[in-house]
Amino acid sequence: MGELAELKEWVAVIDACIEPVATRPVDLTDPDWPRKMQEGPHPLDEAGIRPEAEAALRDVLSRYQEGDHGDRAALRALLARCHSFTWATTLPFEPTPHGFRQRLVEMSVEDQGRDTRDMMVDLNGLCGQARAAGVDIRPLLLEVAELSSEADKYGMGSTRDILLRAAGREPSGLW
Repeated sequence: MGELAELKEWVAVIDACIEPVATRPVDLTDPDWPRKMQEGPHPLDEAGIRPEAEAALRDVLSRYQEGDHGDRAALRALLARCHSFTWATTLPFEPTPHGFRQRLVEMSVEDQGRDTRDMMVDLNGLCGQARAAGVDIRPLLLEVAELSSEADKYGMGSTRDILLRAAGREPSGLW
């Protein structure tokens, strides 16, 4: 089995471990549900797989950046299938050029997830945090756009288009 196949299998196993936590019903009639959600354990901690999930995400991001167009497409398809993994697993933002780039690569491989609007709000907030930390974000947006999908999944532009649009604004970001 090749490295990419092993990574895909590992992410799928982690996704299955997280799924019971990710799909558990939330009682929206309980007025304290937002507080309970915030005060509860992180889903990866509850599932007991934080180190494994974060290591798998780092491997996905590394393979995505080093791989060819086919590898990147396969990894985008993998994360499109592994909803629980993408819902629960993210790397913390480090206010450095490397940290900003890593979060952009994460957005690129997630390829808008289930809703372009959520991705755009996250991207705009990330751009604001990076600018506030003194990161020159425009070149990083352009660099990661080159790795990104050109598919317009939801009628709001492709991930590549959205990153290029953010890079073209002054200051860089969506709004």
